Amino acid sequence: MKRIALLGAVLATLATGAQANPFELIESTPRSELWVNPGFYSYHVQSDKDLDNTNPGIGAEYRFSTVASATVGRFHNSDRAISNYIGVYYQPVAIGPVRIGAVVGGFDGYPKMRDGGWFPAVIPVVSVEYDRFGVNFAIVPTYKDRLHGALAVQLKFRLF
Repeated sequence: MKRIALLGAVLATLATGAQANPFELIESTPRSELWVNPGFYSYHVQSDKDLDNTNPGIGAEYRFSTVASATVGRFHNSDRAISNYIGVYYQPVAIGPVRIGAVVGGFDGYPKMRDGGWFPAVIPVVSVEYDRFGVNFAIVPTYKDRLHGALAVQLKFRLF
């Protein structure tokens, strides 16, 4: 009987159109914000690989639009080598304060990927920012035995 009541409530909600779309498109308007970060913390999917989860470094993100920003940085990667990165975040969708999109760019320093040379990457990212503090969550995919998948967390601080 409870299942029938629940099914009836769901059908009534659908029929009345009371459901709201939680996604919104962010209007692109100019911005000028500079964010800095101290690197990443990575939770690796392949925990048996003896990877380094702490990835300290220095990075910057210049938000030139409400939906886009340029980023550059250097960090100690999970293979215990130094990596550099450069890219552009594009996050045109939001659910409340959470921005959704990807960062497109290049990385180097991973020994098994192009012998440590530069390679392109597209990484899904969600971000939350409040006043002068923010956090980026990146979903890094595993690529063969060359790159190890992880959920990377990056704290950031707005200078202006």
